[in-house]
Amino acid sequence: MNLITRCPACGTAFRVQRDQLAAHFGTVRCGKCGSVFNGVAALVEEGADKLSIDPSPQLGLFDPSRRPAQAARLGDDAALPDFMAADEPARSWTWLWVVAAIAAAAALGAQVVYRYRAEIAASAPEARAPLDDACRWLGCTVQLPRRADLMTIESSDLQADPRRDGLIVLHAVIRNRARLAQEYPALELTLTDEGGRPLLRRVLLPADYIEAARSRQGIAAGGEAALRVYLDSSRARATSYRLYLFYPT
Repeated sequence: MNLITRCPACGTAFRVQRDQLAAHFGTVRCGKCGSVFNGVAALVEEGADKLSIDPSPQLGLFDPSRRPAQAARLGDDAALPDFMAADEPARSWTWLWVVAAIAAAAALGAQVVYRYRAEIAASAPEARAPLDDACRWLGCTVQLPRRADLMTIESSDLQADPRRDGLIVLHAVIRNRARLAQEYPALELTLTDEGGRPLLRRVLLPADYIEAARSRQGIAAGGEAALRVYLDSSRARATSYRLYLFYPT
């Protein structure tokens, strides 16, 4: 059953329901002048004084589902039933959240692309040109992937060169166990004495053991690369060696 209450401040009458008045013990706010009053005490009979009833669009805030959201934003007073539409503020907040979510997703996506640009370029060659363009603007480069855990030294051998005194030759085979081509790694060679103590240590970069053209292509997925490096060991009388690969940071 609809009831009619009238704002004592401006005299505007509104059609209300019992549960709307009961929500806050009868306290309501006029959507025309903003005055807060007791809607129960201001009830009038329909037809009395030929009341002019305001149209229903001003009853928007009587929707019970809107009261908790209003209370959280504006405080307890804002949760009072209000005789005016609240759709516009709700839409504004929704659009703000949508825009913020889209911006956050775009920023996260850009970070992922930046972090894995090498893997993306290796798995999708058509993406390399756009990535190169973006990196020129950002001041970065698009390299081949560098996963040391997917690179292994399959075999290695270190021997003295019989033709030249004090010269040793390192032979090694590197295998790429990744599903994508990878950059050639750096190698650290350590010469040791009989007790395993290091005598000489040298880091070999790809430029030290492979031609530039082959280095740019990297080691193919599942492929191997054989290398041979001549080293001067005249300063150390080594009896053994250690060799491991890594990617410089």
